[in-house]
Amino acid sequence: MNEEENSGDNSQLGTAGDTTSPQGAGPKGRGPLKGLFSTLRKGYNGMRDDMVPDDDDRSEISIKRRRFSIILLVGIFICAVMFLISIAISSGGIIPINEAITSLISAIQKGGHDLDTTELYIFQSRLPRTIAAIGVGAGLAIAGCMFQALIRNPLVDPYITGVSSGAGCFAIAIVVMGISISALSDFSNYIIPVAAIAGGLIAFGITLAVAEGAGGSATNYILAGTIVGFAFTSVQTIFLSLEKDNLTNVMWWLYGSFANITWENAFLVLIPALAISFISMLWAREFNLFMSGEDQARQLGLNVRMFKAEMMVVASILTSVCVAFVGVIGFVGLVIPHACRMLMGGDHRLIMPASIVLGACLMLFADLVARVVIAPLEIPVGAVTALIGTPVFAYMLIRRGRDYDG
Repeated sequence: MNEEENSGDNSQLGTAGDTTSPQGAGPKGRGPLKGLFSTLRKGYNGMRDDMVPDDDDRSEISIKRRRFSIILLVGIFICAVMFLISIAISSGGIIPINEAITSLISAIQKGGHDLDTTELYIFQSRLPRTIAAIGVGAGLAIAGCMFQALIRNPLVDPYITGVSSGAGCFAIAIVVMGISISALSDFSNYIIPVAAIAGGLIAFGITLAVAEGAGGSATNYILAGTIVGFAFTSVQTIFLSLEKDNLTNVMWWLYGSFANITWENAFLVLIPALAISFISMLWAREFNLFMSGEDQARQLGLNVRMFKAEMMVVASILTSVCVAFVGVIGFVGLVIPHACRMLMGGDHRLIMPASIVLGACLMLFADLVARVVIAPLEIPVGAVTALIGTPVFAYMLIRRGRDYDG
């Protein structure tokens, strides 16, 4: 394909911008990582410059941009408010927000040393779990956005590839078998998370092999993920039937909780989750191309098969990182991207950053509800997200479900 063929009007959704050689999918089949530094140099301004609409679409796109700006600003404001409330209110009691802010600033200035009781409680308990909630919410929302685009069905979630079942199976196997290696005693807090990540990636690898062997279509991925998920869930059930002493801890992990988050693992959740989420946004235009149809994407130079496989690997890694320390939390990656798509259309340059902000907001809210709804006891965060997500998703399905034929 020559340059002239690619220089025409690419204003339709999914073809905006310079598609002569999309990052990650040039005519020579370059992998996405080959174009990473080039994309970074272009940055957000370059991405925005590419969004040049036709006169007929200018009004609609302008509305979506304004809506995106409002959602982003309101979302960031809500995140900030939820952050302050989360450090002020918990199952352990309520601290006035102004006192909580003062104590937090004082604890940070002291570097976490020589803290009084209030500073210690906020800095060592509430702040780490709040930070982790932001990372997990953003990561699951972006993973859901990616899977919905790659499978071309807005009614799927990050666990469609069996990642959660594989992660849960391996984590529970570690708990049930009581694996404790003295040589790894210093790393005992990381054995279960590492096992969960390994299990999630193994499950995805099996799903990928089965789906590609069956033809590699979106339906093949859904069916393969369902089969692999059932298989790992069955093994997981066997382990649960053998476990008696730690059943409560196992169930907390299966339904998600931030109760065990400390400074030792808070940033191990936050940094990888946010890093992968923001890096994934660099391929927003390629996701648009993919959504416009595989044939059209190929004509514009996108290596569809490679792009789909690589992005599914990235999304599965992101999901595994999110569940590794806090367990399985559903509905965030299903509802948030779908809501963003309903509000702003199908442009992933708008959907993905909005999903990050709204995913963080939802997770902060869910964690806060889990801590205070039956205080001083806590309930699993996954139960809260399910209670929130089920009616919301039912409404979305009733309103827009007829538009989706799989």
